[in-house]
Amino acid sequence: MARHDDPTPTRRERLSRALRATSKVALGAALVGAGVAHLTVAREEFQAQVPEWVPLDADDVVVWSGWAEIGLGATTLLTWRQPTRARVGTLGALFFLGVFPGNVAQWLERKDGFGLDTDEKRMARLAAQPVLMAWARYAGDPRGA
Repeated sequence: MARHDDPTPTRRERLSRALRATSKVALGAALVGAGVAHLTVAREEFQAQVPEWVPLDADDVVVWSGWAEIGLGATTLLTWRQPTRARVGTLGALFFLGVFPGNVAQWLERKDGFGLDTDEKRMARLAAQPVLMAWARYAGDPRGA
C-alpha cells in the first residue's frame, strides 16, 4: 500500500491537529474570560473604551459585547465538527473585525485603559487585531470544512 493511501495520520499531521485543538481551546477560554470580565471586574474599564460616537449607552455596549464574547467563546469550545467549526472560526474573525473600530477610536482619542497608556501601546493593540482574526480562522480550521 502506498503511503498516500494509508489513512493513519503522520506525526506531523497529529502535531498540527494538536496545535489547532490547543489553539481552539485557548481562544474559546480567552473569549469566555473576556466576556465575564465585561460583566464583572472590568466593566467600568470597558465602558471607558466605548467610543463617544457609538449611539448607545456605554454600559449596554459593554454588557451585550460581554455576552457576545461568552457565547462566541462557548461555541468555540463546544464546536468540533466541520463545517460548523470553520463557520465559528469565521464568525470569530468577524467579531474581532467588528471591535476594530473601537480599538482605532481608543488610539485616535488617546484613551487609556488596560495598560494601554501610550500611543505606541495602543498602536501595538491595533497591530494585534489581524493576529486575533487569524487565530480565530486557524482555530476553526477552514481547510477541514
